[in-house]
Amino acid sequence: MADSEFIPYARQSITQEDVEAVAHALKGNVITRGPLVEAFEQAVADYCHVKYAVAFSSGSTALLAAYRAADIRPGDKILTTPNSFIATTGSAVLCGATPVFIDIDPQTANIDLDQLKLNVEVSSSGRKTVIAPVHFAGVPVDMEKIGKMLTSSQQIVIEDAAHAIGSRYKDGQMVGCCAWSDMTIFSFHPAKTMTTGEGGMVTTNNPDLYHLLRRFRNNCIERDPKYLQLPPNPWHYEVTECGSNYNFTEMQAALGLSQLKRIDAFISKRQRLVALYKERLHHVKNVRFLQYDRPDDVSPHLCVVRIDYSAFKTTRKQLMESLIGKNIGTQVHYIPIYKHPVFADQIGDISEYFPAMEGYFAECLSLPLYYDLSEEQVIMIAEELKRSLVSKR
Repeated sequence: MADSEFIPYARQSITQEDVEAVAHALKGNVITRGPLVEAFEQAVADYCHVKYAVAFSSGSTALLAAYRAADIRPGDKILTTPNSFIATTGSAVLCGATPVFIDIDPQTANIDLDQLKLNVEVSSSGRKTVIAPVHFAGVPVDMEKIGKMLTSSQQIVIEDAAHAIGSRYKDGQMVGCCAWSDMTIFSFHPAKTMTTGEGGMVTTNNPDLYHLLRRFRNNCIERDPKYLQLPPNPWHYEVTECGSNYNFTEMQAALGLSQLKRIDAFISKRQRLVALYKERLHHVKNVRFLQYDRPDDVSPHLCVVRIDYSAFKTTRKQLMESLIGKNIGTQVHYIPIYKHPVFADQIGDISEYFPAMEGYFAECLSLPLYYDLSEEQVIMIAEELKRSLVSKR
C-alpha cells in the first residue's frame, strides 16, 4: 500500500473528448459567456424537464443569485438544514436573511420534514420565509410534502441540489424540475457527479425569476427595452442595483456539454460502487449507512458511513490518519453550520437543540466515491477500513 497511488475521497473524470471540447471552445470567437453557455443551459433544462436554466460561475454564486432573485432582504428568514456546505446559509445571510436551522432526519441526514412543517406554520406574516432543503449526498427530499406545507406567497422554496444532479423524486420527476419549488440550484465542482471545473446552475419555471437571474449574473445590467427607464439606444444599458460578475465561460460550458453526455454512466457507476461498499461492510457491527428508499432514484454524490468510534476504542481522527497512511482519503460532511464561528460567536452553543445532527456529526465519514474508482479499489478500501477499526479493539 505504501507505494500505491493516493485515493482521494472525490475526483473528477476527464476524457480526451472533454479536453478536445474545451480546446475547441478556446478557438472560438467568444470565450466568455456565449452560444456554448446557452447550449449548456438548454441541455440542463431539457435534462431536468424545466423551462429555464441559468449558468453561474459556481454553485455558491448560483445560490446567491437565487436568493437575490427572490428579493431576500433583512428581516426575512431562511429555514434550512445545518448539514450542508456554508454557502446554503451564507448566501442568504449575505442578503440579510436570518437563518433558522432545522434538525435532520437521522436515517437520511436530510432536513426533518416534521420539524420543518412546525417552523413553516409559525413563519412571521408580512416577511418572506425561504425554505431551502438540501438533497444531501444526492438523496432527494420529499418536495411534494414541502409543497403541501406552504400557506403564503411569502414562502419561497429554493432547493439546494448541489449534490443531486440526476436524482429523481418518488414520482419519477427529475430533481431540478421545480414542480414544488421556485428555483433549484446545482453545483458542477470537481467533487460532484459531473463537473465544469467550477460552475453552478439555477433552474426555474418562472419567467420573471429567469429574467432576474440573468440580470444578476452580469453586474445587474439591464438591456431589455421592456425594463429600461430611458429610451433604448444601441449603446444604452441601465443598472438599478449593484451586483458583480458571475458569468459562466464558453470553456466551462464546453466541458459541461461533454460531461453531460456521460451523466447516465456517471450515475450508474456511482450507484454500483455504493452498493458494493454496503455489501462489503453490511455485516460490520457499529458501522451503518444512510437509509433511503428507491436507491435507483438516487444519484449518489457521497458514500457516507456512520461509525461508532467508541465501540472500536478509537476516534475519527485516528481512523482518518490510519487510512491516510494506507493512501486512502476520507472526509467529513458536514461540520454543523451553527458550529462555525461566524454563527457560534453570535448565538453561542446551540447544539443541544439538534440531537440528530449532533449524533450524525459525531459518527459520519465520507468514503471515496467517484467514477474512475474501480470496484477492486472499493473492496480494498472496505477491507482496510475494517482492518483499521478491528485493530483498535
